[in-house]
Formats: sequence, C-alpha cells, structure tokens
Amino acid sequence: MVKLTMIARVTDGLPLAEGLDDGRDVSDADFYKQQVKSLFKNLSRGHNEASRMSVETGPYIFHYIIEGRVCYLTMCDRAYPKKLAFQYLEDLKNEFERTYGNQIETAARPYAFIKFDTFIQKTKKLYQDTRTQRNISKLNDELYEVHQIMTRNVQEVLGVGEKLDEVSQMSSRLTSESRIYADKAKDLNRQALIRKWAPVAIVLGVVFLLFWVKNKLW
Repeated sequence: MVKLTMIARVTDGLPLAEGLDDGRDVSDADFYKQQVKSLFKNLSRGHNEASRMSVETGPYIFHYIIEGRVCYLTMCDRAYPKKLAFQYLEDLKNEFERTYGNQIETAARPYAFIKFDTFIQKTKKLYQDTRTQRNISKLNDELYEVHQIMTRNVQEVLGVGEKLDEVSQMSSRLTSESRIYADKAKDLNRQALIRKWAPVAIVLGVVFLLFWVKNKLW
C-alpha cells in the first residue's frame, strides 16, 4: 500500500505538497518523513544518480521520480508492486505540472501547493488495492517497464551525501586554515624584517640627526 507521498523542488529541497493524512498507520512516521527530507536535501546538493530510483528503508521502499526540477516521492510496503508505485507517481506528476507548472520556480514558502493533497488522496485510493481490474491492467501494461530503475539502500544513499558533505567541510576547513597560516607567515616575515633592519634604521636616524644638528650649529 501507499503510505507516504511528498513533493519537493529539487533545486533547494523546498517541500511543495504532501498527503496530509499519510502515515497514520505507519509506526515512526516522523522518522521516515525525516529520511525523505534528508533525501530531498541530498538531491538539492546534486547527490542524485538517476531521475528514477527506489530506496529501501526498513519494511518500506521509497520510490521517486524527478521531472522539471521537482521530485515526486512515495513510500510503499515492500510487497507493493514497483510498477504501480511509479505509475502512481506519474499520475501525480502530470496533474501537478498541469496545475502548478508555471508557479513551481517562484514558490517561496513550504507547502505552497498543499491543496494538491485533494488530488493525492483521490489518486492514492485508486492505487491502494492491487487486485482491482484497473490496477491489474496497469501491471500487465508492457508499455511502462520499471526493470531498469535502480534500487538502493537508504543508508547507502544518505551515507554518500554525508561523506560528500564531510569532504566539503574538510576542504573548507583546510582552505580556512591555509589562509590563517599564510597570514601568520606574512606577520612573521614582517617581524623578521623589522628586527633585521630596525638597528640599521636607528643608526642612520642618529647619524642624520647628528648631521642636522651639526649643520644648525655652524
């Protein structure tokens, strides 16, 4: 069965819509929603390998598609047919693009299109029972195949993003530390030059002063 449905903008991970009553029959629903937000965050950072993917998490699987800089994601039971999950997402994508296509890039607040929940709930009901004639026909439809869609583990997917973030943070720290080291090196060089030439400058200053005084007296 379809458990959760969330839609977000890929460029910045901004959530645009979700199923409002989703997750009521899912223990730790907040935990899985947090995983979804982490996936969206990774996608916004460019940590995605494919526009269509399935990600295993506990007893469930996240299925998502990316189209027009928008990610459409659903969480289903592992036993739920992958083909139906992706056709469900395709239906959401088509309607979402038709309704809000010209507003997606300008949306500035989270869940700007929360009214889309009405369509999510209506469509989810159509896909809940895999035994209906409608869904059996979709399962037998050879025009839409999902065999090539990659399946990965959520820890692997999120772990890759975390490792890339660590590398980025380490690089930033090294850059910052190298700048600090360079500034300190400049200060040390300046101090060394001062120590080296200060006595000479003092001697020249005394000589100049004596010469100036002598000229004044004469």
